[in-house]
Order: sequence, then C-alpha cells, then structure tokens
Amino acid sequence: MKVSTALCSAALGVGLGTLLLPGAALADTTVSPATTPVGGTVVLTATTCNPKSGDALFRVTGPNRDQNVRSTTAAAGGGLSAELFTAGFTLGTYTVAATCGDGSSAGSATFTVTPIGGAPAGSGGDSRDNGTLAAGGTLLGTAVAGAVVLIRRRRPVSAVA
Repeated sequence: MKVSTALCSAALGVGLGTLLLPGAALADTTVSPATTPVGGTVVLTATTCNPKSGDALFRVTGPNRDQNVRSTTAAAGGGLSAELFTAGFTLGTYTVAATCGDGSSAGSATFTVTPIGGAPAGSGGDSRDNGTLAAGGTLLGTAVAGAVVLIRRRRPVSAVA
C-alpha cells in the first residue's frame, strides 16, 4: 500500500471521528422518572438547549403517541424542560427526541408507562447516543494508530540504496 494512500485514509478517519464525536458527546436529553404509572408525570429535559435560542421541541412517540411538547421553561441544571402528563397513554415504552430552538438535535431518551400500582418510579432515563460516540472514537483511534505505524515503518530512500 502506498504511503500517500494510507495517509489519505488516516486523514479521512480523523476527519470523520472529529465530526462524529462533538455532537454525540454534547447531545443530552433526559426523562425523569424513567418509569411512571399511567396518569403520572415525567419531566423532559434537553440540557444542551440554550433558552436564548428559542423553544425546545420534544417529540414523544410510542405505542399510541406521536405528539410534540414545546418547552420555554429553563431547567434548573441548564437547558429547557417540560412536564408531560401520561393520562391516556398505553402501557409500553416511549421515545423522546429533542430539538433545540436553533435546529440542533439534543439527543433522545426513553421512559416506560406501567399500570397503576406497577413498578416503582425509576431515577431517570438517560440515553446518550453511545453508538455514535463509539463509532467516532473508533475511527479516531484507528486513524491515529495507522498514522503511528506508517511513520515508524517509513524508511528513508538513502537507507535502502
């Protein structure tokens, strides 16, 4: 394999890793509690949304829902939050995907609706996009390792002659 081809591949890996890591590391949406009975309330929080950039939009999808919840309420720990009342929800798991006012994604999280008197409420669901973070880290690590191997193997032309 030519050195220039390997260096181009390493540069591409570093570039892709650089693009994937920041968004995955920063996106953070939480739902608290992670488990709630029918008629309970969950707090949706997008910690990376800046209240000055506009409202956060939480899209809730699940067994019998596809609705949007808009938030203008500043969360205590930063970001924006909204309360969601689960009366009328079907039992099951729901996904919450948040979008900030500036159009950026704030990640997603899940919560489960249980029967009244069912499982106790959890401490909060936090679903960071670990798959994207792992892919970005793998690309970056592989590119760096490949570059190190190529640099160490490269010998000056005068040494060969």
